[in-house]
Order: sequence, then C-alpha cells, then structure tokens
Amino acid sequence: MPISWSVFDVAGKEQELEKLQAQSVDSGFWDNSMHAQGVMQHIATLGEEITTWRDLESQSASLIELLDMSVDEGEGDLADDIAKETAELTSKVGDLEFQLVFSGPHDDRSAILAIHAGAGGSDSQDWAQMLLRMYLRWGERRKCKVNVLESSPGEETGIKSATIEITGPFAYGWLKVERGVHRLVRLSPFDADHLRHTSFALVEVLPEADGTLEIEINSDDIRVDTYRASGHGGQNVQKLETAIRITHIPSGIVVTCQNERSQGQNRDVAMKVLMARLIDREEQIRAEEQAKIKGAHVSAGWGNQIRSYVLHPYKMVKDHRSGYQTSDSQAVLDGELDEIQRAELMNLVGQDTA
Repeated sequence: MPISWSVFDVAGKEQELEKLQAQSVDSGFWDNSMHAQGVMQHIATLGEEITTWRDLESQSASLIELLDMSVDEGEGDLADDIAKETAELTSKVGDLEFQLVFSGPHDDRSAILAIHAGAGGSDSQDWAQMLLRMYLRWGERRKCKVNVLESSPGEETGIKSATIEITGPFAYGWLKVERGVHRLVRLSPFDADHLRHTSFALVEVLPEADGTLEIEINSDDIRVDTYRASGHGGQNVQKLETAIRITHIPSGIVVTCQNERSQGQNRDVAMKVLMARLIDREEQIRAEEQAKIKGAHVSAGWGNQIRSYVLHPYKMVKDHRSGYQTSDSQAVLDGELDEIQRAELMNLVGQDTA
C-alpha cells in the first residue's frame, strides 16, 4: 500500500523534534515563558504526528506480512480480515493525507477569532452572538481549549463584537476558511411584523503568535489606556480600571481586553492579540504583493460574503467559494463545520495547483 511517508517527511520531523527537545532542557529555556510554551506545544504536536505515522507504518507492514502468509499458505480464511484491515488503514491514511493541506506557515498554530456585528442593530448583534456560539461549539467538538478574551455586549441583545482564543492542533489551519462576511436570512424575532431580515457579521481569524520574536513591538510605538470594564448598556461592572486598550501607533491597530480579573492579565492578553493582528497584517501585505503577480485578490471585508445561512423561507447553508451546501442549517449553527471547512480547504488546494 503506497503511503506518503516522503510527503510527510517523518524522518525530518523526528530530527526537528530532537532539536526542540534539546532546546527545552537548556538552562534559561523558560526565561521567556511565552516562547517556551509555544515550543512545548510544537513538541507535543510533532510527537503526536510522528507516533501516528509510525504506527501506520507498522500496521501497514503487518498487513503485508499477513497478505504474504495468506498467499504462501493458502489461508483463504484470512481474506475477510485482510479486506477489513486494508479498508481501515486506507481510511486512516486518507484522513492523514488530508491534513497535508495544512501546509501554511501558521496552520499548525492556535487561533484568535474575532466577530463583529454589521449594521442592523439587534438583528446583527444577535447574529454575531449566534456565530460566537457556533465557534464555541466547534471548539468543544474538536476538544480544543476555548477562551473568550473580550466581548462587547449589544444595547438590547447579542454582542457588538467578541474575540476568542481557540487552542488546539491546526486550529488556525481549520478556521482560516471562516474569515470573511457571514450572511443570515431569517424571520426577525425583533420585528413585530415578523418580516424577513438579512443580517451580516464579519469574522476575522488570526494565527496566534508562537512566542518567537516574529515581529518586534517597540514600547514607544504603543499607547496603553486603562478603563473600567462594562456590561450591557455600558454600565460599569468594576470600580477598578482593570480593562486595557492598547493602540499600536504605526499601524493604527487597537485591541482591548476586559475579561480577566487584573489589569496585568488583561494587558498580557491584549498584547497577545496585538501580536496576532500584526502577524496577520504582515501576511496581508505579502498576499497583496503576490496578488499583483498572481491576479486579483478578494479581501475578507464587507461586501464579500463567503457564506449564507438561510433559515426562511427554506433552510440552507451555502459556502459561496467552494459551492458546498447543506440543508441541515441547525447542525452547522451547532458547530458541525467539518464538511463545509473541508470543501473550502480542498478548493484552496485546487486554486494553488491551478
């Protein structure tokens, strides 16, 4: 059975793992805790990948031996067992080969995902909260660690915006296809006449920094403001100014965090989000430069909806890039996004090879 060992480069991954493990026992390794945590997470991911592929290699060798034994000794009774094991192995290899689509420089990282309600008041803010629930459920289904870093409640219901951290293998690789405008069509629960409304929300997906100095942030380039955390309606919920707003002056990027208990914790989280946004900004600049050579680039901004969720007059979720659609809109809103994400990931692979 042909297995893509050379494509995955198990030996190369094992060498990389040895180097990282050697680094992890150096004195001073934990002086930069953020960098150390990133390295340890990468070590764990590499270890799991290598073990999986080596186990498949062993299983493949055993299956070949079983097949040879069946041919040499005329053991026809083994045919059903061989067929079953072959099907299982083929399925496992297919799933792992699919993971090779995660070849981007940040695909194996955790993700920071931000949701912004569009114009439309309560309907759009409620839609933003529905999307937040969808991604929280997605993270739970994939057994990822999910943490709400920041949320801004709507005036009456829902949220104006929210930022969440999703920690798990290839979280960014999976979620990067969620970036863009999401459109909802439904009978509005906030309309007395129950008319059909269309709502929009923008989803941003950023790769989490791995702790290395990928982008250096000069302390003179940032302005830090403190304020009191607030709840629905803007009322202050804390007497102390624990909430943090950091402005990166050269780029104009502003990040806030108010969900942690202390000002220091909120500052650490805000800096993490700022680093992720700066990494994403650099990626966008590179993408725009490549687009000048490769062709037109469609930004993930307003007016470029990537997916529609229709709840009335019929039920359907359709991804406008890959063409994938399903009538089980409730399952999608409950976080069952694997198939729709797979379709767009394969669509991206097709574009890269075209």
